[in-house]
Amino acid sequence: MTLRFLVTLVLAAANTQAAPNILLILADDLAWSDLGCYGSKTCETPNLDKLARQGIRYTDAYAAAPLCSPARAALMTGRSPARLNFEFVTKWTTDKPYYWPAHKVVPPPYTFNLPLEETTIAEVLRDAGYQTAMVGKWHLNTHYKTYNGWSPEFGPRQQGFEHAVETFGSHPWAYRDKTEPTFDNFAPGEYAPDSLTDATIDFLENRDSTKPYFLFASLFYVHSPVRPRGEWLVEKYRRKLGQAGAEDHAVYCSFVETLDWHVGRLLDAVDTDTLVVFTSDNGGHPQYAANAPLRGSKWNLYEGGIRAPLIVRWPEGAGAGETNSDPIIGTDLFATFAEMAGAKSAAEDSVALTRRGSAEHPLVWHFPYYHPERGFPESPKTIGVGDRYVSQTRPSSAIRVANDKLIYYHDDKSVELYNLGRDLSEQHNLAKENPRRADALRQQLLSYLEAANARWPTSVSR
Repeated sequence: MTLRFLVTLVLAAANTQAAPNILLILADDLAWSDLGCYGSKTCETPNLDKLARQGIRYTDAYAAAPLCSPARAALMTGRSPARLNFEFVTKWTTDKPYYWPAHKVVPPPYTFNLPLEETTIAEVLRDAGYQTAMVGKWHLNTHYKTYNGWSPEFGPRQQGFEHAVETFGSHPWAYRDKTEPTFDNFAPGEYAPDSLTDATIDFLENRDSTKPYFLFASLFYVHSPVRPRGEWLVEKYRRKLGQAGAEDHAVYCSFVETLDWHVGRLLDAVDTDTLVVFTSDNGGHPQYAANAPLRGSKWNLYEGGIRAPLIVRWPEGAGAGETNSDPIIGTDLFATFAEMAGAKSAAEDSVALTRRGSAEHPLVWHFPYYHPERGFPESPKTIGVGDRYVSQTRPSSAIRVANDKLIYYHDDKSVELYNLGRDLSEQHNLAKENPRRADALRQQLLSYLEAANARWPTSVSR
């Protein structure tokens, strides 16, 4: 972030008489490389590309976890999944972690709900005089009545959101139990109506205009099942990809374009005084998103699992068109929103984007589980770049300081060290070449986890 922009933004935030409106748009399972502005040559995303031109595109932004629930919990609280003891997706209350003979350690039990004692950014902004609203995916409580159903005890209304609408929109989860066909008879250029987008715009049109708002549009796109509604759109990408293109990738690009269409509708509904943030909760699903040039995918701690697109359109166009390479993480949005609202907050793992600067602030991830839950022994052991399959992920933690990133494996205490400035695809493990740096980062990582009271996988008695 340029010094000129940083000074301008901080002064503007300090001198403004009216706190800015805030719109947070969170995509689901969208890969870092899926957007045109991040280098995609297949998926077409004109609305998000336009947003990147109007705002700042962050190249080294990360989700706080390689999968949905812990990343969302961290974003809401400004506290890492390790500190929250919330490291896996929510489940039915009868679920327990799978155990296979190939597992060398036992993962901790699942966490089912974000505790009400945790302070969310919605609560902070509500107490600062904001209207708070969310629409869509919560995924921070045990499934209630249906998969991803909101809990009446641990849902968003109990965590600071005064206005909340539960809907799957036009995502396939909305009609999973119906006989509705995969494709509807949409004309070229026509997209499926989306109740999630409609409800979000409805709030914008009917809110109390005397107060600023914090609006969380939590989308289900582009999470599986990946089944676009318009056949014309899939056919468009079949032609674009040609015979060499996989059908899975054609339907996925259709999903990404559908996401972009609905985001465009939301952007048309807000003014330039609004702070707009767009990001994703983790990396892409390997069956659909290539994730290249990043190694790995959703569920693991290689870059493909945690690096996420982040576009921020600051009020009045500050910094428009800039690219920012500061390493930042999803927890940082908590402090960023609080600072822009003039609210006091205290979140251990959150540094406002205006203050993070160079990367001496460490970024930490903690995933003490095996994946996939079913079929782990049969899954490939090697995690590659754009390999398009679900590999074995072992319990691990990671830390990034400057361009150095270390991954620590809990089952055999081994480490991998990469320099992301020279090796974005994480192909050259430097741990043996630079053991002092590897050991220093390992100690820094383990010290953080100890101080955060992180849960550890336990040894298996043989």
